[in-house]
Amino acid sequence: MPNRTSRLALAAAGVTVVLWASAFVSIRSAGAAYSPGALALGRLLAGSLVLGIVLLVRREGLPPRAAWKGIVVSGLLWFGVYMVVLNWGEQEVDAGTAAMVVNIGPIMIALLGAKVLGENLPPRLLAGMGVSFAGAVAVGLSMSSGSGESHASVLGVVLCLVAAMAYAGGVVAQKPALAHGSALQVTTFGCLVGAVACLPFAGQLVHEAAEAPLSATLNMLYLGVFPTALAFTTWAYALARTTAGRMGATTYAVPALVVLMAWVLLGELPALLTLGGGALCLAGVAVSRSRPGRTVAVSAGSAGADGSAGTAQAAQATQAGQAGSRESA
Repeated sequence: MPNRTSRLALAAAGVTVVLWASAFVSIRSAGAAYSPGALALGRLLAGSLVLGIVLLVRREGLPPRAAWKGIVVSGLLWFGVYMVVLNWGEQEVDAGTAAMVVNIGPIMIALLGAKVLGENLPPRLLAGMGVSFAGAVAVGLSMSSGSGESHASVLGVVLCLVAAMAYAGGVVAQKPALAHGSALQVTTFGCLVGAVACLPFAGQLVHEAAEAPLSATLNMLYLGVFPTALAFTTWAYALARTTAGRMGATTYAVPALVVLMAWVLLGELPALLTLGGGALCLAGVAVSRSRPGRTVAVSAGSAGADGSAGTAQAAQATQAGQAGSRESA
């Protein structure tokens, strides 16, 4: 079961990363017709509707009282503040600068996880995150230098920094809630909290939806159904089965996938620096999720006449292996 759970958690994290990467392509269309707050509200309303229907079909009901603190905090920070501020920040800075600043989020998640949740910071996790962050910086630099309209205002950098902080705080707040509620419950009600927080933008959403092209509205709905409803649920499922630091490091695969998707879907040929940065991002994720192997040697000569000592050592080795499997999940 530990090995099966590990594989399922890794698959869920993979779904999340792919869908979050695809969101950048959709945001280009939707963001041209919708203001930051209206886009966030429309996305959250679509996501809440889909999640609410699934929750009713599965009859999971309300989450336990102990989960509500984490749900409310993560809903306000991650679903609310993060989405609005990031949309706004990306209008003030070029995509490369935004990518570099926002990608300090996983590092902040690891540090907050250690401070607030008492999680360990294994050397491999820190090394992998360092490699991935270097890759994200390389991707950001290549995107900035390749754009004729590259710009970075102080306001935009501050907004992206606030987005990274909200992202990190939301993830760390969500982790304890998953000990009490299911991934679907925590995601559904977190999304609802974020939607309620964004209701002041309802007037903008109605006005802009009446004038927006169909493609922009469809992209906004896609953002709500897939990168929000589905991807945040698979994220919560995986987060419940590993540490916040490891999950944060996994998201460093997003820049590499964005480069690939922009190449395939938009015909944007990446520069060598971009490809190298994407490769570093993936290499860092692989390092951060790996763990050192354990070698346990059982000497036959050390066993007693009935082999009881060797049996005890073999049992300890089995327990150690099972513990390692749980850590890797």
